[in-house]
Amino acid sequence: MSHTKILVVDDFLPWQQFVLEMFQSQGDANIVYFAANGSEAIQKAQELQPDVILMDIGLPVMNGFEATRKIRFVSLRSKILFVSERRSRDYVQGAFDAGAAGYILKSDADSDLLQGIATVKTGQQFVSQSLKDWDKSSDPAD
Repeated sequence: MSHTKILVVDDFLPWQQFVLEMFQSQGDANIVYFAANGSEAIQKAQELQPDVILMDIGLPVMNGFEATRKIRFVSLRSKILFVSERRSRDYVQGAFDAGAAGYILKSDADSDLLQGIATVKTGQQFVSQSLKDWDKSSDPAD
């Protein structure tokens, strides 16, 4: 996964730090950028044209679904991978309907994030291992 430009869209600083440390520990030459809200994500996606965008759902200014729909027009080649703890079919389906290539639970990031990024970069869809039956799952409190 070397030389991948990644835009992390999340307003939770500890999560941003977790993702950065995960990439640094891999030793790959990834370039990681951050945006803290949906509006900023659109601007940075247009400017940076990242390979992969890690998108949260609950964002200030504009939620991840709205931002994704807009990013699809300004950064056509970027693969968008939602990373959230929301587990319901509606959220997962909403992500794909908005234009996402994948959906990962934050609680599965240790095991699924790097694999998910590699998978969506090849043009395939990816869903967290614990969501393989996502069409039957229910949403616990977020």
